[in-house]
Amino acid sequence: MYYLDLHCHSVSSDDARATVEQYLKWVQMLRKRGYQVDGIVLTEHRKFDQGIDYSWLSRQYGTTVLKGSELDTRYGHFLVYGVNHHLLQRFNFADVGLDALALMQEAERTGAIAVPAHPGRYGIGLVEHLANGLDLSALRVVEHLNGGSRKGENERADALVQQAGLLGTGGSDAHFVSAIATCLTEFPSPIRSAEELVTALHQGTFRAVRLEETRAQVVK
Repeated sequence: MYYLDLHCHSVSSDDARATVEQYLKWVQMLRKRGYQVDGIVLTEHRKFDQGIDYSWLSRQYGTTVLKGSELDTRYGHFLVYGVNHHLLQRFNFADVGLDALALMQEAERTGAIAVPAHPGRYGIGLVEHLANGLDLSALRVVEHLNGGSRKGENERADALVQQAGLLGTGGSDAHFVSAIATCLTEFPSPIRSAEELVTALHQGTFRAVRLEETRAQVVK
């Protein structure tokens, strides 16, 4: 199995306090404790760090480091994987009122994927908008486990997953070092690029897990 934290923020986000290298050092410590963490995906708020190359850090720490974005829409926050030139031209990533359905459609059309983040979050999650007749027919994947969620929020996300028959990812939503990898997504094989990640998410052979579950997997 291969475990990726699909949702974390470095100091590139305006409300986070950890550098990418600090995260990777913490991952090394988690590995020494018997947990399996294979990589992280940086989903900075309302931006995509197109010009930043983390490959040297990835090699140094033996940990996959990929990049995505967390964007604000009228139906809550969305995690975008496989960010490409077309999406950067089509949408103003800094806009806090993006059209969520258009974002999902354009991502799908251009080889990316847009996934609702912490859908059970009170006030801003996707669940809050369901009573307004939101069309979810195109939705296949949501964030199922979020390490930053408050009591009851992951449960609301779980209810959405179960009721709508959706697939679910896991991510820590880390903004500080020790929060990294608290929730992860389990894949059946390694993922080394954003393109491979998008493909794997479309294939659907993944599940959300908590960090403790990876230790059980290692012990076996």
